[in-house]
Amino acid sequence: MILVGNSRGSAGNLAAHLLSPENEIAQVHSILGFATDDLREALLESECLAKGTRCRAHLYSLSLNPPPRENVEIDVFENAIDRVEKTLGLSGQPRAIIFHEKAGTDGESRRHAHAVWSRIKTDEMKAVQLSWDRKKLVSLSRELFIERGWSIPRGLLNSKERSMTNYTLAEYQQAKRAGKNAREIKEAFQDAWAISDSGPAFTQALAERGYHVARGDKCGFTAVDEQGEVYSIPRQAGVKTKLARERLGDETKLPSIALVKDKIAKDMLPTLERHRRELSVQEKQHAVELKQRKTELIETQKAERLALQKHHETRAAQEAVKRQARFRSGIMGLWDRVRREHKRLTQLNISEAAAAQVRDRKEQNALIFRQVDQRREFNAQRLELKQHYIDQRRDLARDVETYQQMRLAPEPEPQHIQPQAPAPPDDPKQAYIERRQQRPGALRQKWRQAQEQRPASQSGPAPKP
Repeated sequence: MILVGNSRGSAGNLAAHLLSPENEIAQVHSILGFATDDLREALLESECLAKGTRCRAHLYSLSLNPPPRENVEIDVFENAIDRVEKTLGLSGQPRAIIFHEKAGTDGESRRHAHAVWSRIKTDEMKAVQLSWDRKKLVSLSRELFIERGWSIPRGLLNSKERSMTNYTLAEYQQAKRAGKNAREIKEAFQDAWAISDSGPAFTQALAERGYHVARGDKCGFTAVDEQGEVYSIPRQAGVKTKLARERLGDETKLPSIALVKDKIAKDMLPTLERHRRELSVQEKQHAVELKQRKTELIETQKAERLALQKHHETRAAQEAVKRQARFRSGIMGLWDRVRREHKRLTQLNISEAAAAQVRDRKEQNALIFRQVDQRREFNAQRLELKQHYIDQRRDLARDVETYQQMRLAPEPEPQHIQPQAPAPPDDPKQAYIERRQQRPGALRQKWRQAQEQRPASQSGPAPKP
């Protein structure tokens, strides 16, 4: 949601605005830290305290505006306000939250919230220092849009944070899990086209969304995403190729798809290496934490078993004393033996002692089984975490291989042609044999030529060679 805040004074005017009847519904949700539950009196209380200081803008007013047609729960507003409070250093300051519902410029009813803090610290009689509050609110607003899955307005876009080369490991993994669908791709191209009025502006807008303009083979105007997928700009932006040429210029001047992929790969490979190192550090830290947790768990379980054992021993001693107290001494004890009461008590004590042992054994088994289940659950979590890191390393390795394949193949080094040695002279014997094999045919050819050139007056056949 959009977060807009500013420091201000004039408590009466602010209270009148927050309770204005122009709103369809203006509800005071909560007032904390003030001496009254009335909003106007609460803000005037802050104004009275501010007179003891030099602070004039003694209030900090924040508006929280979710996207249109989004139904946002109260808990989401409260969570956002708590995060703003912590980010700006206003924790513990008196605060009021007000909800407004009214029709916007499009005629649709919208619900938004306001939060007001008193900046005056009563124990120190000075105001809370607010530095870079707008920058912090923009960053927090962007986080809220991403967490809720809302479309981020152009004013909140940050090209550095949108580029995968600047993602943290967690953001990179989240982006891969989220993936892309056709609707999101078209929206990215159409938004970039709508907010740009020239070729460089469109190229920059697409780059902020993770796409790089290139020259295609069939379609002149294409874009390559950071996974190497190629998209037609006119088709995704919903414009004619002629209009794309008017804005982007001659497509022959654009870099080829291969060059763009090579540049993306050069930028992404160091990023993936950074992610790999970060993943290795995280894995080692978790391994140390798991080892410590396992040690603590085992020590805790040992202490529980020792405590149960001592409890059994103490209870067994107490029960033994109680059972022994059943036997009477002196003459009454002799009388119990005579009437066999002593034997009955002895059997009763034996049965109770056996039952006590069974009970203690059940309690011991129950504790052991519970502890075994705890260790099984811990081991399952450990194996799951181990498999998680194995999968992440495999994914990173696969991505590295993908980007390495996107790199242009290096040009082959020029090969120096070695001068060939002169052919060895022919074998005289073999040359003579070859000439003898060709000789009969050559002589017949010569005889035919002689026959054709012989004058017709001469009779008789020409002498055969």
